[in-house]
Amino acid sequence: MGYPLAVKLGTITPDGADVYSFQEEEPVTDPHLAKHLAHFGIDMLHMHGTENGLRDNDIKPRVSEWEVIQETGTKLKPMYGPGYTGLKNLGNSCYLSSVMQAIFSIPEFQRAYVGNLPRIFDYSPLDPTQDFNTQMTKLGHGLLSGQYSKPPVKSELIEQVMKEEHKPQQNGISPRMFKAFVSKSHPEFSSNRQQDAQEFFLHLVNLVERNRIGSENPSDVFRFLVEERIQCCQTRKVRYTERVDYLMQLPVAMEAATNKDELIAYELTRREAEANRRPVPELVRAKIPFSACLQAFSEPENVDDFWSSALQAKSAGVKTSRFASFPEYLVVQIKKFTFGLDWVPKKFDVSIDMPDLLDINHLRARGLQPGEEELPDISPPIVIPDDSKDRLMNQLIDPSDIDESSVMQLAEMGFPLEACRKAVYFTGNMGAEVAFNWIIVHMEEPDFAEPLTMPGYGGAASAGASVFGATGLDNQPPEETVSIITSMGFHRNQAIQALRATNSNLERALDWIFSHPEFEEDSDFVIEMENNANANIISEAKPEGPRVKDGSGMYELFAFISHMGTSTMSGHYVCHIKKEGRWVIYNDHRVCASERPPKDLGYMYFYRRIPS
Repeated sequence: MGYPLAVKLGTITPDGADVYSFQEEEPVTDPHLAKHLAHFGIDMLHMHGTENGLRDNDIKPRVSEWEVIQETGTKLKPMYGPGYTGLKNLGNSCYLSSVMQAIFSIPEFQRAYVGNLPRIFDYSPLDPTQDFNTQMTKLGHGLLSGQYSKPPVKSELIEQVMKEEHKPQQNGISPRMFKAFVSKSHPEFSSNRQQDAQEFFLHLVNLVERNRIGSENPSDVFRFLVEERIQCCQTRKVRYTERVDYLMQLPVAMEAATNKDELIAYELTRREAEANRRPVPELVRAKIPFSACLQAFSEPENVDDFWSSALQAKSAGVKTSRFASFPEYLVVQIKKFTFGLDWVPKKFDVSIDMPDLLDINHLRARGLQPGEEELPDISPPIVIPDDSKDRLMNQLIDPSDIDESSVMQLAEMGFPLEACRKAVYFTGNMGAEVAFNWIIVHMEEPDFAEPLTMPGYGGAASAGASVFGATGLDNQPPEETVSIITSMGFHRNQAIQALRATNSNLERALDWIFSHPEFEEDSDFVIEMENNANANIISEAKPEGPRVKDGSGMYELFAFISHMGTSTMSGHYVCHIKKEGRWVIYNDHRVCASERPPKDLGYMYFYRRIPS
């Protein structure tokens, strides 16, 4: 048939093997199996089955991540109609499909794009392939209209029976044009490699922010403010800052596993079996209480290289994070991916009892407390290596001069390509070893894998406190950033307005200036804000502050995205969404009623606020 086939290792014997066709979604017979396996150096005449020592008629529990998440082995009923349209896999595009299915299950996104379809299409540019809103609307209409998700008619069913095809075929729609637009100029998303769904979610939110339709911005539903409290351990003085975020990253509290004895016994048995070349025992997955992960999130953490403005020297510091506002929709990412001792990326194969109802009201920020003394508002001294000072401050070097050989050395270690480019750039092309040290220092930063932006400064601006000191929403923008914008010919007033509106992010501030020409001469507003630079409350009537939809911290689960595989750079993504009171599985082009939604194995969870 010309379809690719999968042969299950461990089932190969002189009599044959388990061969599966994913296109046909069923086992098949390969008459040339011996010849095909010989191409890979496998002599099937000398092979014997070792799949846990089980025969075909033995009952084998489905415990592997792939089987559980895709609900393999259960008869899943296909779903048709509006909102039940699948997306074809374009080659490792399941990360995009899963995120977009979850996004377009949210009413605010449905209204902003599909609800505005006539207006968006009527006013689309001459080349609609290069317009974000047109492509979002087109994709949303394809998913929600039901025009591309219709059950087979009687004649088609008869034809399927005649061809012995017992499963109704679901074709789905192809997001090729959408993927081409949202991934252009992004080296990773524009490739056919597997990507991180969480990174794509943030990339999409950024595009929605930049291309909002008038005053309507559906990504407002995800935005919330995080209050960060840093305390100097020596002086006990504190500093409160706020930053914008779009998802809650929850650590995996492995030490809190409730089945430790079982895990230790499994690991010993597995190693013994591998050493003696015996069948590996049935998988035992660590069971982690959700409450332990939430506790790990709220606990204080040490701040590396903390500079105390009270001592005007480096000191020990601790940081705690709380919600200054609760979003309309809370996206929770389980931090399943980490690095081993050999710096090889690995994934925690864990089961977490994620709740259907989530209450995080106890994580509400409280601000400066009675008796607390604030750290002086003094920025740390700027320390920039001499060899990279010129390119960092004066923008003399073009990003095209980056040493690509060093970039590839780092990328082969498993680090994101854009992070490798930034590491080589900001260490002055001094080699992979020096750039590796930069990666170790910056890998926990939220924009670690974001593309290199403004030559010579943008990366440093996004790094926040590591170069110019933390800038809260209520602080004056760094003078260095203001100077860069004014050197481009913009008024100082515009620069300050834009930086305040974007939390002092240089690249976003430039976008803000171009999209807000009406504020060019609003000097009275800037003077007023400069006179109230230390105000803790920013008026909602002013355009400079991030818009947040604050409310109760009570949520209910309505969707989750699961990942199968050992790394974000490989494997497969599947999305489950609760619609009309029941769970539905979206596995690329296949959309079916879910029988056993694996809520404990998810990677990203989408919660909606419960009205109080």
